[in-house]
Amino acid sequence: MRETDCPSSVPRPSVGAVQLAQVNIALPIAPLSTPELAGFVAELEPVNALADAAPGFVWRMQTEDGDATAVRGFDDDRLIVNMSVWTSVEALAAFVYSGHHREVMARRREWFARMREAFQALWWVPDGTRPTVTDAEVRLDHLRRQGPTPHAFTFARPFPAPDTVPGTGAPRVGADRFCRA
Repeated sequence: MRETDCPSSVPRPSVGAVQLAQVNIALPIAPLSTPELAGFVAELEPVNALADAAPGFVWRMQTEDGDATAVRGFDDDRLIVNMSVWTSVEALAAFVYSGHHREVMARRREWFARMREAFQALWWVPDGTRPTVTDAEVRLDHLRRQGPTPHAFTFARPFPAPDTVPGTGAPRVGADRFCRA
């Protein structure tokens, strides 16, 4: 049987055994408590609320304060680490590149230093996985050294969800080889 032989009336299992993790890091031009970063700090709560309500949003890293500005990693205590999980590249891109988030992102040069290396990475994780900062460090390092691959990629060069659940080798729900969902 070929993919084109699949009758459209055959129920397809939902694809949901993998989700998209993302990390992005930023180097503030000054401490968050300074007037130079007041505009950014004022946008944290509204933008996080938009993310939480966005179609395809699953999870975001946060502390008791409701954001992740206190999280440290990447061997630099000055960096801000943002990490989240989404249902798809398309869902994340729709949030990142539209609406109020896009407006705020357009102002990033007011608040953050230009990064010389990749500062964002995407990768597929098993459904229910909450990536750690260490996971993010490994993926971003891989992207910086190898460029986009299925292990770590970018919006400009995305990779499709794998046919097996990462780290398990188990078939992804809906990833039968003949009738794709």
